[in-house]
Amino acid sequence: MEKLIFAYQDALNASDVNKVISLYTNSGVLMANAAPTAQGAEQVKGTYQYVFDNFKYTLQFDILGVEVKGNTAFARSISKGSFVIKASGQNVADENRELFVFEKENGQWKIARYMYNKTK
Repeated sequence: MEKLIFAYQDALNASDVNKVISLYTNSGVLMANAAPTAQGAEQVKGTYQYVFDNFKYTLQFDILGVEVKGNTAFARSISKGSFVIKASGQNVADENRELFVFEKENGQWKIARYMYNKTK
């Protein structure tokens, strides 16, 4: 799970929507802070595309715990760093807490549910 979270971190920081989507299950759900829930690959991709079109992230994830139960796994993490608002160039400090739910899809671990919110 750790490799998957760090692959997500790298894709997020690279603004690589296709890489991010490849880490999710086909029925993945994204529950982003202060945004509507995105369900399924098309909605999840649309949400990330909007984010990457408007913001540039530089975040570092710290994994607090992972638990595996059969074909399902859970992870808690925090992320710290910043993002730039592309329209204004403003750099904003960012700190979040995250909950990942993973499922095996075709023998590979993928993100099935991802939720985060601000710590402050």
